[in-house]
Amino acid sequence: MENNRNFLITIALSVLILTLWQVFYMNPRVEKERETARIEQQRVEAQKQTQGATGEVPAAPQGGVPGSNTGTAGAVPESREQAVAASQRVKIDTPSIGGSINLTGARIDDVLLKDYHVTVDKNSPNIDLLNPSVLPNGYYAEIGFVGNAETGSVPGPDTVWTAEPNAVLTPTTPVTLTYTNDKGLTFKRTIGIDSNYMFTVTDTVTNSGSAPVSLSNYGRVIRFDKPLVASTYVLFEGLIGVTGKEGLHEVKYSQIEKDKQVVPGKSDDGWLGITDKYWAVAMVPSSKQSFQPRFSYFDDGRPRFQSDFMTDPLTIAPGQSGTVETLVFAGAKEVAKINAYEKDLNIRQFDLLIDWGWFYFITKPMFWLIDNLYKLLGNFGLAILATTVLVKAIFFPLANKSYKSMAKMKMVQPRMLEIREKYADDKMKQQQAMMELYKTEKINPLAGCWPVLIQIPVFFALYKVLYITIEMRHAPFFGWIQDLAAPDPTSLLNLFGLLPFAAPDFLHIGVWPLIMGVTMFLQMRMNPTPPDPTQAMIFNWMPVIFTFMLGSFPAGLVIYWAWNNTLSIIQQSVIMKRQGAKIELWDNLTGIFKKKPKPAE
Repeated sequence: MENNRNFLITIALSVLILTLWQVFYMNPRVEKERETARIEQQRVEAQKQTQGATGEVPAAPQGGVPGSNTGTAGAVPESREQAVAASQRVKIDTPSIGGSINLTGARIDDVLLKDYHVTVDKNSPNIDLLNPSVLPNGYYAEIGFVGNAETGSVPGPDTVWTAEPNAVLTPTTPVTLTYTNDKGLTFKRTIGIDSNYMFTVTDTVTNSGSAPVSLSNYGRVIRFDKPLVASTYVLFEGLIGVTGKEGLHEVKYSQIEKDKQVVPGKSDDGWLGITDKYWAVAMVPSSKQSFQPRFSYFDDGRPRFQSDFMTDPLTIAPGQSGTVETLVFAGAKEVAKINAYEKDLNIRQFDLLIDWGWFYFITKPMFWLIDNLYKLLGNFGLAILATTVLVKAIFFPLANKSYKSMAKMKMVQPRMLEIREKYADDKMKQQQAMMELYKTEKINPLAGCWPVLIQIPVFFALYKVLYITIEMRHAPFFGWIQDLAAPDPTSLLNLFGLLPFAAPDFLHIGVWPLIMGVTMFLQMRMNPTPPDPTQAMIFNWMPVIFTFMLGSFPAGLVIYWAWNNTLSIIQQSVIMKRQGAKIELWDNLTGIFKKKPKPAE
């Protein structure tokens, strides 16, 4: 039984190390290099590109959603500002976003997020979520119509809409765009926006002709670039939607580049778009008509990714009007706002825009707890510390029972050694005697595994929350920790900034990882050295391995682990003292420096 206990503990710890290393280790490093790599990719694409993307070739076969964007010849603008200034626009000004709407195609292609910056520095540029299509990182949302010979020309990618003079889109002042074609159809588009990130596009089509007409409404989100590293183990980025009976669709960039198209079944409700780690652009089609969703990749001309929909035809009799309303979300994936949109606007499963993962039943409550504690304490770091205390309190009965059993194990160590020596040559009798001892003393030999096993899902949930939720982005703690979602910026290798060079990522060990390593080392030394050599080696090297591993992890996670270790040491010390078991910490620490006796010859 003792060997089984050692084996199970060894397996549990080994699996934990391998899981953390394989699943999590690369993500913080990838995130650190993401923006730099994207800028470099854009520079390379700009050098290759000899065409713009302001025009369109004819629509897809059978009058489908426009899918080609090869564009007209032209030089790439030198800057984003130059690209924006090259077309007529309506200004956007809300508390959350700024930018403009391109009157060509009525595209929402210039969106800056006022509350979010590229770096922790508040003077750094704002996040530019949507960009004109002529730029290498072109990214926009567009709504139009698909007609036929009877409808004549209908609003599409090249349509130049007419706006009211000096119109500015604000939460209190919607803007109206108009377009009239040669068949007597008048299109009136009213664009409204709330104080956050939701546009409401209301299209009213009036038929002044003498015959009924049928036309379909389409919407699409187009992106020309992509993250160099997307859809990591703990995060999905790509084309996304919730439609039809299938529900959630997550189409990775790599998948759509291979398959070219993913066409789910028709739907009566839902949404679709493109999501990043912290930002998203999504469309919610009108509930008046069924629609056909589609996710596509086009490699003719400029490669691009497209999430789109097309509604069933809308028939408008002579002298009558028809109205279609489409919602467009373009902004930060803030949990409270996403949930409010889902509830208030009745958007099916809009909360899935945030990748809570398979263990959402753990990650969502974890975020809820941290977020509410933040509102109470005013600091996400303090909220994480308070969360750790509450989690320890919830699992206190189980941990208490575990530590009691471990204390009893220490007290019967001499008797266990006697049994090993007595039945050294008979493993079967040794195991039977051990089991009888456990039964008599009411000891659970596997109790020591529970504190470690319990910590795995909590650790994963906290990591997920820190990694995916924008609320944790650039959230400060105290001192040098100005971003809990980023690694500790200090490094032991350069003496915490005293030496003028940066440490390599794999040698990056900051102050908090060192604190965590020390607390883990002390926690390991609370117990006697395991008799099994393999287990002893794992226990000895565990703090060192974890210190290096967590050096590149989000600071908030390292702070949690160090604080959790500290609480565990205190809890275990109190319980051992009450049980009358000796606390091995001091003996184990002094034993490190004692000269080991030479083995007898």
